[in-house]
Amino acid sequence: MDLRRIRLGIEVGERLQWYEGLRISASGTKYANPLQNECNVTISGLNAQTRDYLLTETSPYNNNKQTRRLYLEVGRVNTGLLSLFIGDIVSAEIDSPPDVTLTLSAKTSHQSAGKIISSSGGTMRRLSEIALAIADDCGVKLDFQATDKNIANWYYCGSALHQIERLQEAGDVKAFIDDDTLFVKDDDKALKSRLRILNMNSGMIGIPKATESGLTVSYLIDSTSELGGMLRLESKLNPSLNGDYIIEQLAFSVASHEADFNYTAICKRA
Repeated sequence: MDLRRIRLGIEVGERLQWYEGLRISASGTKYANPLQNECNVTISGLNAQTRDYLLTETSPYNNNKQTRRLYLEVGRVNTGLLSLFIGDIVSAEIDSPPDVTLTLSAKTSHQSAGKIISSSGGTMRRLSEIALAIADDCGVKLDFQATDKNIANWYYCGSALHQIERLQEAGDVKAFIDDDTLFVKDDDKALKSRLRILNMNSGMIGIPKATESGLTVSYLIDSTSELGGMLRLESKLNPSLNGDYIIEQLAFSVASHEADFNYTAICKRA
């Protein structure tokens, strides 16, 4: 049996500490739109000194402005780990004894939400140039896969993070941050080189359900499913839904000592 692995990394300033082998569970949702991805992690079994350090350093009331970041990696012993979530810690809470469980909440690029910027592009500016500047403002990489075009009279003043919504509207594209990358793609196309073929033999859980624009389906976490990527459904129990879909929302739930280790994807027809 290929046992699962869950590894939690907590970065405070330039110090990154990894935790594995403890009781860890996490759940969250990732969005292929300007909404921030979110994640809640609980961890038990930490000693008092480590708990106190994390509560102090990750508290939003700590005046120290250094980076407080959470890294969640999951996978299998034989196949290795994949990055499931990267985000800035927004709160830290502790439960009462005897479990003394620490709960951390994080959101993608949350530090950028409080960064105020002003930018203008003159009479005409390429969409890809604007996207690159926004990625720099948010401290992330850029993966630009949209049809490039000229944007007239670009101007923005406000939160660095909220530029993404303005970019999406101005370019008539899909724009979102997933972990440490700003993705920009055409609304009706999936990200390139990202295809998850899903059937009863490849991890599908239950029966896919139709929605107004596509479907909702649950399946085991793997390394080929990506937000904004393509999902190809091959269902024997509900063949009317078979076909290609674009993953618009990806919820996840994982636990080291329980059964949870799955995605729930909300998709639209490609």
